[in-house]
Amino acid sequence: MTHSAHLPPGLDEAAHRCLVAGFAGTTAVPDTLKRLVDRGLGGVILFTRNVRDAEQVRRLTAELRSLRPDLLVGIDNEGGGIGHLVGADAPEVPGSYALGVADDPGLTGRCADALAGHLASLGITVSYAPVADLQHHPRNPIVRTRSFGAEPDLAARHLRAWITATERRGVASCAKHFPGHGGTETDSHHGIAVDPRSHDELRADFEPFRAAVAAGVPMIMSAHVVYPALDPERPATLSRRILGDLLRHELDFDGVLVSDALEMKAIAERYGEAAGARIALAAGADQVIVAVPDLEVTLACRDAVLDALRSGVLPEERVREAAGRVRHLAVRYAAPAGAVDGWDTEAGLEAARRAVRNRPLPSAVRGAHVVDLFPPPHPALNWGGEDLLTEVRALDPTSTGTAVSGEPTDPAPFVDEILRASGDTPLVIATCDAGLHPWQGRLSAALLSRRPDAVRIDTGLPEGGALCSYGRGRVNLRAVAEALTGT
Repeated sequence: MTHSAHLPPGLDEAAHRCLVAGFAGTTAVPDTLKRLVDRGLGGVILFTRNVRDAEQVRRLTAELRSLRPDLLVGIDNEGGGIGHLVGADAPEVPGSYALGVADDPGLTGRCADALAGHLASLGITVSYAPVADLQHHPRNPIVRTRSFGAEPDLAARHLRAWITATERRGVASCAKHFPGHGGTETDSHHGIAVDPRSHDELRADFEPFRAAVAAGVPMIMSAHVVYPALDPERPATLSRRILGDLLRHELDFDGVLVSDALEMKAIAERYGEAAGARIALAAGADQVIVAVPDLEVTLACRDAVLDALRSGVLPEERVREAAGRVRHLAVRYAAPAGAVDGWDTEAGLEAARRAVRNRPLPSAVRGAHVVDLFPPPHPALNWGGEDLLTEVRALDPTSTGTAVSGEPTDPAPFVDEILRASGDTPLVIATCDAGLHPWQGRLSAALLSRRPDAVRIDTGLPEGGALCSYGRGRVNLRAVAEALTGT
């Protein structure tokens, strides 16, 4: 067990300020976490595993703050299909891509306000959103409908609206993932992602972050992506060139720079979380997130930082500077607002409808057989269990269908069964990012070869369907179901 021996006064606490920890449980705060908080832990990050219902979340955040009032309590809260707070009555908003298609910054502001108002009512004052990445690459596996789109100006105006609305609620927003995760073909949760574009090509991706800084965003999150044109050696999270020269000096950002989660494979497999924490702080990060519920991983990261301070590998002034930024953030955001005004509960559905109706609609079908094909949910980006069939049936009880999450083991009989079940009723085939998941394309093609009259729907990025929801949040699917059934 490392302790604070041989460290100058205040440095142990400063090192703890630089950590954000995940943990398990919905009611009791683990003793290990309490000890970390006592020593100065900067923040905690909540996930679905910490959420049962709204009242329970309020009690949990109050208990965390009773340990130390300046503890920052945060969560990933982008809207769309990423909903850790579904159980706590989160407002339903469609996710950034649909907001970009609707392209009404006022409406984006109303959606962001609803999310932030809800957070404030639960005692959560840090929101790791919005996504500032541009969705460039058709095979990008991780940004997609989490992005406002591919155009720097479009993303910039929606980031401004989102950040301003969130700020008004006294909640800290966080633009992510600097300098942009939209040009990769690898999900950094699963491995090292590389963006091979030239420095000039990458510059467009900086623009949304520039707009976020100009809008006063208090936090920016780094990407675990290697940009050979910017730094051939290290992912952005560990790169002094990218975090220091580019973000601090060129973009003039002086808020809290936070790393994406260190247990993501892009860092954990190549460096290990503990070395990742030390290198990220040395490179210019102010906080590192250790999201796993196993607090031993957090302790290992903490110990690596303390050891590096003792040996002089990590300069004391770098950690004191980082901790100072975190303290400054806590002064502004740690205490939740007293009374929280209501928010627009309809903004999300309005935005989802605007996106779906942004292009000509096919004629309505009733009594259809709906086949909803979608990939298994991403483990880090919680999924609330939504499917298109449920939304269609809520509007048209005569409809039938199948929701298929993941590739069927034996596709041929599966196709026969669908064609048998649909008989001569209208057939609707929904796919989600079929370009990334070839099994969906194969099933869809097999069905269309025998039912060329079927209506095609995209529930991810547009891929040529008659209708597109631009995401799989519940309101996205509801808006498509309304257009499909003519309700």
